[in-house]
Amino acid sequence: MPSSPSKLSRRTLFAGAGTAGALAAAVSVLPAIQAVPEAAALPRPKPEKGGGYVLSEHVKQYYKTTRV
Repeated sequence: MPSSPSKLSRRTLFAGAGTAGALAAAVSVLPAIQAVPEAAALPRPKPEKGGGYVLSEHVKQYYKTTRV
């Protein structure tokens, strides 16, 4: 046996492998995240005479998902 015992145990090995796997998964997902366009982030002004409903792309997508 060596004079100084190794501090690498099975628990340490699996913890390191798990951490490396989690980091690899996180890095592989990051490029898929897309930035929100600036035009969509700006709030629209309130209408002066009521009627604030706008048929936006988000609403159109919702209507498509509710079709039977």
